Amino acid sequence: MARWDEILSLPVQNPPMLEFSAADLVWSKVQGWRGNIDRVALIPYARVDDFVKGESSNKDCPTSFHVEARRKRPRERTYKPKVDGTLEYILYWCSFGPDDPREGGVIRPSRVYTTKKRNAGRPNTKTGCTCHFIVKRLIAESSVALIIYNQDKHVDKKGLPCHGPQDKKAAGTRAMFAPYISEDLRLRVLSLLHVGVSVETIMQRHKELVERQGGPCNRDDLLTDRYVRRQELNIRRSTYELDPDDMVSTGMWVDSHRSSVFFYEEFSNSEPFTLGIQTEWQLQQMIRFGNRSLLVSSSRFGTSKLKYPLHSLLVFNSDNRAVPVAWIIAPRFANTDTYRWMRALYNRVQTKDPSWRLAGFIVDDPLADILTIRDVFQCSVLLSFWRARYSWHKNLLKRCQETEMRLEISKQLGQIANTICSGNGTMGMFEDFIDACGSASDFMDYFKAVWHPRMGVWITALKTLLIASHETSAAMEFYHRQLKLRLLNEKDSEVYQRADWLVHKLGTKVHAYFWLDDYSEKEHFARYKKEEWVSGLTSWQKSLTIPGSDVSFEGRCARVVDQLDRDKVHVVWNPGSQLALCDCDLAEIGNLCEHVFKVMKLSRDNGSDTEPSVCMAKFRRVLIETLRCPPYDSLERDHATSLVLFVQQQLSSLSNSKQ
Repeated sequence: MARWDEILSLPVQNPPMLEFSAADLVWSKVQGWRGNIDRVALIPYARVDDFVKGESSNKDCPTSFHVEARRKRPRERTYKPKVDGTLEYILYWCSFGPDDPREGGVIRPSRVYTTKKRNAGRPNTKTGCTCHFIVKRLIAESSVALIIYNQDKHVDKKGLPCHGPQDKKAAGTRAMFAPYISEDLRLRVLSLLHVGVSVETIMQRHKELVERQGGPCNRDDLLTDRYVRRQELNIRRSTYELDPDDMVSTGMWVDSHRSSVFFYEEFSNSEPFTLGIQTEWQLQQMIRFGNRSLLVSSSRFGTSKLKYPLHSLLVFNSDNRAVPVAWIIAPRFANTDTYRWMRALYNRVQTKDPSWRLAGFIVDDPLADILTIRDVFQCSVLLSFWRARYSWHKNLLKRCQETEMRLEISKQLGQIANTICSGNGTMGMFEDFIDACGSASDFMDYFKAVWHPRMGVWITALKTLLIASHETSAAMEFYHRQLKLRLLNEKDSEVYQRADWLVHKLGTKVHAYFWLDDYSEKEHFARYKKEEWVSGLTSWQKSLTIPGSDVSFEGRCARVVDQLDRDKVHVVWNPGSQLALCDCDLAEIGNLCEHVFKVMKLSRDNGSDTEPSVCMAKFRRVLIETLRCPPYDSLERDHATSLVLFVQQQLSSLSNSKQ
């Protein structure tokens, strides 16, 4: 078989991990130039960076690979379909080579190295390492990268180890470790600087950590004050306004942050402006916590303040807190082609992990493109009732001052929502509601103007889609509060009308805050904590910490003892309803509080005469429809029934364990 026929017949390998190395690939030997035998493998071209990172994480010889040479053909040029033609040629070399300024070493004539005496602990990091590999992007298969890896040993030209733990001469020097700090430490330093932690404090905490572990044991332990100060200087010099024209400035940001942009569409006669942002860390979180789990859409954030509303995609981490894994920015008036950016996002994840699949996609807007979501992600679509409940609750407290009328309105709205989810609700129920509560004119004017025109769409969605749980709603609400504190805190409100400010702040400070939420050592910076940094538990999680003995029922209300101030008692009216009213600070601004959740759970556990939750009403309806499946589909019906009963048992056991 000819050389290129043999190469192109090899399988394209795509290991299902975020980063992979040569040890994770199956290498083939083919005839090379001048009679040599080359070790080759094919991988997706989009995963070349993952291979480079994986090779750099070699435990025996920690290192980093740099681009030693690159040749690239212009995109606009047409090419002949030559089987051996290359679009791009990249030579990656271990950062400890190829030059060797040590005594007796060889240095290329084009490279000049200083002979100035250096400190014993900081010698020149070049040691003549011969480890390198070649990446070729072929014209015949532009989506595939051919890797040629013949020199895979980290040795010098004499065949001796020249860096790492195996090199005895490297002991006590930088050559013992990798030449650069890890990506995790780089993100940590940048995040701490972005949220206002000083260089001195960062270095002090770092030195304390190194001392506790008994001295340096990897490259990260050699973090220098100079490096941190250089990063701080870069942050202070950076600006969001790269050009007076907002769209030009945003385009310049996109050009300099290509790795963090998964979709970009400029304004044109046929398409609106759309920008999809996803950093490498966000992509990793999406793969880690989104696989076989839920992806949540939080749309229309900042509609009243931002020129371009922010659309967030969230996953739930191991603590069931929402983590943003992508941000989409588009104008209010634009009916964005969601298929294109969703497909771009899905393809990006699939390139990293072909086995990645979603269990469900949660939307908070009944006008969301359900067909596109199902087509792209191939999963069930659920509806979150959180945004509607939040808006009703907030405006009820703001526009209606009479306590009795508040209680009546919240009670009726809760009953209507449950009736609709059971499949029996119609627009007539809202007409009757408006007539019955017409005395609350201010709230009714708002409801008729804002919500009455939308209720037809909401009724259809509530009847046809599954409903997300209250725990999900609490997590989405908590993320909404975090994002509001971390993003909309500028003194000059005019910046909200610029897209370049929005993308710059999302990629710097906002990203830093969410990265630090999972940083285990953040408590060591307690004196630098600001309101924007506070993470904590969601309202649902807080409700699980309230003992049942701290709750008492008295007629139409329930009383809950405050967990921080035992002398303070909160009153919850309409106990058991998802639109229950509480007098705590969190509920007074329209949010779901832990007291409402706790009372709701106890009311149902005690068998009180209260309506079921919206999600439970929908669950019962689906169960009944499953049991009424036609006889000819009995096998599917039996399987679905057993599955539903199993899920119900799991939910019951989980609920009992959390009491």
